[in-house]
Amino acid sequence: MPYVHIRVTDEGVTGEHKRLLIEGTTRLLEQVLGKPPASTFVVIEEVPTDNWGVGGETVTALRQRERS
Repeated sequence: MPYVHIRVTDEGVTGEHKRLLIEGTTRLLEQVLGKPPASTFVVIEEVPTDNWGVGGETVTALRQRERS
C-alpha cells in the first residue's frame, strides 16, 4: 500500500494540477513497482510560503525580493 506525500508551496496550485499529480504518481507506481492504483494513496499538502524556508529566508521574502 504505497503512500506518497507531496508538499508544495501554496502558490497557484490548481485543482487540475493536483489531479494530474495524483494520476501521474499513481500511474508511475503502477508502471515501475506494479502497485495497484486502488491501494495507492497520494496526499498533496500546500504549505504557506511563510512556513517554507530556503537559505535562511522564507519563500515569502524571496518572492518579494524577486518582484522588486
